[in-house]
Amino acid sequence: MSDVRVIIQRDSEREERVVTTGTTAADLFAGDRSIVAARVAGQLKDLAYEPGDGEEIEPVEITSQDGLDILRHSTAHVMAQAVQELFPEAKLGIGPPIKDGFYYDFDVETPFQPEDLKRIEKRMQEIQKRGQKFSRRAVTDEAAREELAAEPYKLELIGLKGSAADAAEGASAEVGAGELTIYDNLDAKSGELCWKDLCRGPHLPTTRNIPAFKLMRSAAAYWRGSERNPQLQRIYGTAWPTKDELKAYLEFLAEAEKRDHRKLGAELDLFSFPDELGSGLAVFHPRGGVIRKEMEDYSRKRHEESGYEFVNTPHITKAKLFETSGHLPHYMEGMFPPMEFEGQDYYLKAMNCPMHNLIFRARGRSYRELPLRLFEFGTVYRYEKSGVVHGLTRARGFTQDDSHIYCTKEQMADELDNLLTFVLDLLRDYGLNDFYLELSTRDDSDKFMGEPEQWEEATEELRKAAEKQGLELVMDPGGAAFYGPKISVQARDAIGRTWQMSTIQVDFNQPARFNLEYTAADGSRQQPVMLHRALFGSIERFFAVLLEHYAGAFPAWLAPVQAVGIPIGDGHVPYLEEFAAQARAKGLRVEVDSSSDRMQKKIRNAQKSKVPFMVIAGDEDVAAGAVSFRYRDGSQKNGIPIQEAIAEIVDVVERRVQV
Repeated sequence: MSDVRVIIQRDSEREERVVTTGTTAADLFAGDRSIVAARVAGQLKDLAYEPGDGEEIEPVEITSQDGLDILRHSTAHVMAQAVQELFPEAKLGIGPPIKDGFYYDFDVETPFQPEDLKRIEKRMQEIQKRGQKFSRRAVTDEAAREELAAEPYKLELIGLKGSAADAAEGASAEVGAGELTIYDNLDAKSGELCWKDLCRGPHLPTTRNIPAFKLMRSAAAYWRGSERNPQLQRIYGTAWPTKDELKAYLEFLAEAEKRDHRKLGAELDLFSFPDELGSGLAVFHPRGGVIRKEMEDYSRKRHEESGYEFVNTPHITKAKLFETSGHLPHYMEGMFPPMEFEGQDYYLKAMNCPMHNLIFRARGRSYRELPLRLFEFGTVYRYEKSGVVHGLTRARGFTQDDSHIYCTKEQMADELDNLLTFVLDLLRDYGLNDFYLELSTRDDSDKFMGEPEQWEEATEELRKAAEKQGLELVMDPGGAAFYGPKISVQARDAIGRTWQMSTIQVDFNQPARFNLEYTAADGSRQQPVMLHRALFGSIERFFAVLLEHYAGAFPAWLAPVQAVGIPIGDGHVPYLEEFAAQARAKGLRVEVDSSSDRMQKKIRNAQKSKVPFMVIAGDEDVAAGAVSFRYRDGSQKNGIPIQEAIAEIVDVVERRVQV
């Protein structure tokens, strides 16, 4: 038996070994149970892979992103096997790993019920304990069709080989441009076939390598994401390297559920989604309207201080506007169908930038006016599919805090630097302070407009502006808008979830398409650079993010009711009404609970409403011209003179701090 030379690459360390032919990656990392796969020449391989002479082998740990994907995809196979053992008529769809888990789609006659998921999870545990081996084998297209003749969705994927990644979400986990492979689940003792699936892999060595998993829920999902296709049943699950990590994740989900903005919005009477309006269209109730107004008013104030000019644009437009901007050919699927009027097609506005271009073009512009910063709270409408509409975070009608800056090329670098600083400072004022930046660039796709040289210049200026902030910068190749690269501000909330907030985009293309010009200092006509910027993204989405970040307990400056007066007895109501009147004169939002409820019930009601200050008054307070404070955490401060009490609330509001 001959020897082969392999190089083991661990981070920056390289180790050369001479091993016998037939040695597997598993042999190279024997004894290290954290290694679940290997990377060879950039490609992920099963541990059963036999390296060739001179190949570099990099271990893949289960805790890495690739390792987690392999764990979760392997668990998806176990789930699919369990489903077909319990429901033999079930036909297989697609089962990829996703963020924090996995799913698998099935064609079954009857939707899965909660008790079905319990049975499936129990059968998965049995399969896991059997230690079935995941075994890869290459097959021809013809052989795969013969083997999978009873699986119509798999047959369709075989026909899509090479373009499957674009044909359906998750399809690339099953077929790619190269050879087809099937993974067999083999009995640990006899080696007999237990189950098989079309899959690119890699997988864990055996089902025993799955440490901890749980099925979460089921939902309907259209095959390949199209309403024209059959509706399948999707089961979601999660899998983790340890039971402790699974437990921590489930606790995190429980906390996230308590913070769900849809739940809090109903409990706190902030907003609702009436069926009469349609999916993804919200109405804000008075208390939600207060929060929204405060958000908008503060944003307007900061924009005014920073030299922005406020504009306003209509909700519909002739189709030609979006043809000129390039949105119709590039973004039509995200727009509502046109309305015919007076022989022309009109569209609901899906974005504000084309209308801002018309404002710039309305008269001649001089270099002395630049940079020109236009700002609008502009309501837009986008056709989101029913399956992705989610409360305020993914709506069909929403208001963007949209800004477009027109500047010279020479001004672009400073403007980007100032713009990013402005965005981050304003987000910090709303209570978010844990950020990283994402730079989305062009790839070779045909979805992009404009010259590569302009893209390179814009991308470089964005990168420089991002690096000046001293934050982590993550690259996102191919994630740019169709007209230019962009920086996205990613913010982590109170429980560590990441939300995409502000985006800043450089655009050389729309100024050219709209023939935007200004007169330069030398009298020549020049084209401005256009910077797109949505700070919140949308008012609705940012409202939802803040609601979940604060778990409904907004800081006093945003709280719909900043203080509620709670009388110990009915005789103390007039005293608190006078306190409230004085507080309102200072611009505070104060109510008095004069209901017939007992004091303790009034306190509980105020706590449920998450009011920052409970102002309590009894005989001693009235005699002393004072009140007592009860805070949201249950602590109390007694005997505060009225003017001092009002001053404390005013101070907390003005400093925008949490209590």
